Amino acid sequence: MPIDPCCLADYEALAQELLDAGPHGYFAGGAGDERTLRANVAAWGEHRLLPRVLVDVHDVSTATTVLGTPVSMPVLVAPVALQKMAHPDGEAGMARAAAAAGTIMTLSTIATSTPSEVATGAPADAPRWFQVYVLSDRGVTRTLVEEAEACGFTALVLTVDAPRAGRRECDLRTGFAVPEGIDMPAVTSATGGSAGITPAGFFSLMDTTLSWDDLETFVADSPLPVLVKGIHHPADARKAVERGVAGVVVSNHGGRQLDNVPATADMLGPVVDAVAGAAEILVDGGIRRGTDVCAALALGARAVLVGRPALWGLTAGGEAGALQVLKLLQAELELAMTLLGCARVEDITADRLA
Repeated sequence: MPIDPCCLADYEALAQELLDAGPHGYFAGGAGDERTLRANVAAWGEHRLLPRVLVDVHDVSTATTVLGTPVSMPVLVAPVALQKMAHPDGEAGMARAAAAAGTIMTLSTIATSTPSEVATGAPADAPRWFQVYVLSDRGVTRTLVEEAEACGFTALVLTVDAPRAGRRECDLRTGFAVPEGIDMPAVTSATGGSAGITPAGFFSLMDTTLSWDDLETFVADSPLPVLVKGIHHPADARKAVERGVAGVVVSNHGGRQLDNVPATADMLGPVVDAVAGAAEILVDGGIRRGTDVCAALALGARAVLVGRPALWGLTAGGEAGALQVLKLLQAELELAMTLLGCARVEDITADRLA
């Protein structure tokens, strides 16, 4: 890497230099006027941290568990599409980085690698989740899910907030389409090819009839725990738990779907209250600092997921760059916990918010 980044914003700036306008706009852009995209980042800073002093912080640990899986920190890698467009290491490199950091990587349905390729390219015992879009051709979805199950993926993350693509004007301005030489196996299975597909084209493949009954059936039929991702409303979180999900991911798709929805930091607390401990709550969107992770945990999240930051690291330095981003977030979290007076992750409770 030509510079030595010292924070996630440095990686973001470096990635912008390295990527062409079309791919960069695809990864970085949001829907509409991008109000929610900006709010996701800004809202974490509105939750002020309140340190306690004269606490023994000689031995601070960021370790925790998520759905019973031990992780080095409450920071997981969110599903991000088209990772080989950012760097040839792609999803397999991201999986190796997550494994080296001691955390979980989530593979997107519209990845540029199959579940088996990722499983082969990363340590066999590394925990991995598979993110599921239900396509109109449910046979394609079923095949991918069965492949993920057979390859040792340990949970399924059903994304429910994207029956169509949001209006992402960056992509319209650049005329973005998937470049030649980049293949998304799920899209190729459904349509015969990936090159030239636009984001609207991806999402035209989605099953827009998906219902709560379908969620209940999906959970009942799955041998793996299921999380539902894309929850905004507390009542939907309760419905998801009633239908047997193991976890709820509070997410607005990184500000890429419906603009003007609340920031995830603002949606998190009401969802936590609605679920009342019946399932684990995760959150994504706008996490850029270890202090943001502290705020999320104090609001009741079990862990956070980061998508763009890990992708910027991958862009800048492949597997090694993604690992540096994850280690940087862990180091920031450890320092924030020390200064907050929290020796363990479970010490980060609501009373640490001003």
